[in-house]
Amino acid sequence: MTQANIPSEEEVLSYFDKFSNWGRWGDDDELGAPNLITPAKVRQAVGLVEEGVRISMARTISFEATVDAPVPPVHFMVESGEGWASGQKVSNRAFPAATDYFGMIFHGYTVTHVDSLAHFFWNGKTYNGKPAHLVSTSLGATFGSVEEAKEGIISRAVLVDVPMVKGIDWIDRGEGAMIDDILAAEERCGFKVEEGDVLLIRTGQLHRRNVEGPWPREAGSAACQASCLPLFYERGIAMLGTDTGNDVNPPQYENVPSPIHQVGITAMGIWILDNANLEEVAVACRERNRWEFMISIGPLRLHNTTGSPVNPIAIF
Repeated sequence: MTQANIPSEEEVLSYFDKFSNWGRWGDDDELGAPNLITPAKVRQAVGLVEEGVRISMARTISFEATVDAPVPPVHFMVESGEGWASGQKVSNRAFPAATDYFGMIFHGYTVTHVDSLAHFFWNGKTYNGKPAHLVSTSLGATFGSVEEAKEGIISRAVLVDVPMVKGIDWIDRGEGAMIDDILAAEERCGFKVEEGDVLLIRTGQLHRRNVEGPWPREAGSAACQASCLPLFYERGIAMLGTDTGNDVNPPQYENVPSPIHQVGITAMGIWILDNANLEEVAVACRERNRWEFMISIGPLRLHNTTGSPVNPIAIF
């Protein structure tokens, strides 16, 4: 990818105004682009189901520290089966059941999760021009919480498999998927990204991790390049998801280090699906020569939070 292929920082900065959806669905709207998932859009998605085949697009949550997850999720058993001998009589003061505790920092580079519109800020504002202080340490996300998606994200999904289209194993770290990659996938695979879609873009980064093992964040990552943002706006996608953290690393811009998140969330109101597992669904798409399917994502109904771990399901 040459420097001529990517927009300048000045151009990316102009996207905050050029591609803004502030006020589009009302001054108090907290949902953003998923407003484009209308009942008609849901019916379209349901109509794509032909086989009833379901495929998870989540990574398994690991409780072990790795170089890309130095603070891993925590899990321990509150109660287990170890204290119950076979056939032991249960008294009314004890209950033979196992219970768990888990906690996690789900934002990062390993847990499959969605970002709500409270997750990122620009110039002291979050989506719809609301002040950043509405997300506080004492109260959490009092605006743009993940609760806004309590009915779930059910829509048409399209998969852009960039490595397949380009004939490579994966996009290199520090490189980005470009608009031309998306357009080439549309041409080759016979779909078109439409309003209200969940756009999934496979970079091959998870495949590389599976082959080579994890690597530290500072080693870099692929994602969509900022040049894709105009297409996201023009096509009216409701959500973007990739198999990475969704921004090219190392950052390509000094003042906009995370343009996909910063412009996508704060200006456009697009929800973001980070760290999806697109390996199995990519195989399924290739086997069927079919790159559109119904997607169902049910974020946890967490009070005043900036996102949620999720298990996205593709249904063919």
